[in-house]
Amino acid sequence: MDALDEDLELLPSTRRALRHRIAVAQSEGRAPSVVAAVSRGGELVWEGSRTSVEGHGPDGNVQYRIGSISKTFTAVLVMRLRDEGLLALGDPLEKHLPGTGVGEMTVGQLLAHTGGLAAETPGEWWERTPGSSRPELADVLGEQPFAFEPGRRFHYSNPGYTLLGSLVEAVRGRPWEEVLREELLEPLGLERTSAQPQAPHAGGWAVHPWADVMMPEPLEDLGLMAPAGQLWSTTRDLSAFARFLMHGDERVLGARTVREMATSAAPPERGLAEFGYGLGLQLTESGGRRLAGHSGSLPGFVAGLWTSEADDVAAVVLANCTSGLPAATVAADLVGIVADGEPRFPAPWKPFTEAEPVALELCGPWYWGTAAHVVRLVSDGRLEMGPVGALGRSAAFRAQPDGTWLGLSGYYAGETLRAVRRPDGTVSHLDLASFVFTREPYDPQAPVPGGVDPEGWRGIG
Repeated sequence: MDALDEDLELLPSTRRALRHRIAVAQSEGRAPSVVAAVSRGGELVWEGSRTSVEGHGPDGNVQYRIGSISKTFTAVLVMRLRDEGLLALGDPLEKHLPGTGVGEMTVGQLLAHTGGLAAETPGEWWERTPGSSRPELADVLGEQPFAFEPGRRFHYSNPGYTLLGSLVEAVRGRPWEEVLREELLEPLGLERTSAQPQAPHAGGWAVHPWADVMMPEPLEDLGLMAPAGQLWSTTRDLSAFARFLMHGDERVLGARTVREMATSAAPPERGLAEFGYGLGLQLTESGGRRLAGHSGSLPGFVAGLWTSEADDVAAVVLANCTSGLPAATVAADLVGIVADGEPRFPAPWKPFTEAEPVALELCGPWYWGTAAHVVRLVSDGRLEMGPVGALGRSAAFRAQPDGTWLGLSGYYAGETLRAVRRPDGTVSHLDLASFVFTREPYDPQAPVPGGVDPEGWRGIG
């Protein structure tokens, strides 16, 4: 292997571009301070900060409030319950947390913000008022908790994640904060992530929109709303959390589950940007690449965390201002600076050493009607199917014990690919979700739905 393949050190030009980006963000965003970090290849490879205060600036150990990135932590706790078999995403909330009055929503809908709940709590702005003013779930939900019928559309809901935090407490029989610490923070070594600020931490500031002056923001304990936005953390802890979200950790969640969390479970939200939402993760595209992560804000603080699994790059940006600095946008830009400036080396090609003749029989060209497709067996044992020279439905498939193949992606995700054999054992055709793929276009020897004209192919007479 080329030594460069294993070199995680960033080039000087890349490091300068990263420093320049956060310098511009701090200056144009008029933020008292900003701190950022980038991970690549499972390691922290860059940290930087800018501050309006002379002398020592913040570093990766200084806590900032992370707002709605807290939701992703809560989602991880819920997915742990699912993986342990203690609940299912299709379960109605009422099954595990009775008496809320909104129990018809499913756990999965709450995770994906498709439960139809209102975006905010009734009464005063919850982010700037103490949680003691909302001591019960009824105070969080109000008399009219729904904005839409459950399951009909994406509608971001802070009260929804309060319900998920209460769900975790009900199933575990312990406070959300205690479960978070024991099941997520401690296993991942996130010692500087906490529900209450721990020194050293930044103060939250409001910067006047039309004058270069500022004043401190209140730092409230959010009470029941804590699972939606309470946490404080550092760029180093969040970088480790981002690496977990890309690769998983069997002590918390496996790779398959974190990948599921980053799979769209709600329709895109159109606005200044187009977002989708997974299970506790925002999904977007930036610079032609797919990103998963979350933004966050509370009075006095903004935060952004994005991961690009394809590039194995993650970035975190934290600032202590109420508005002005687009932390999520800056984090996406940092991912792009590294991924574009230093493209990831592909893994070396290796042959598939355990290829079976049965799988090889399926490789090569196939036809869905007249549309040419090709099936390839790749070295990790999957089958890949895609159109030849045209746009169409591509998918990957994993072998199943019964000899079929399960769709993993795209239109055919969850569908079954089956090789149908003739009496002599040779493959007649492929059956995929009722579609027949044949070795020749409209093969008359295969059971093509609707049949094949007995006169066959011909020109215009």
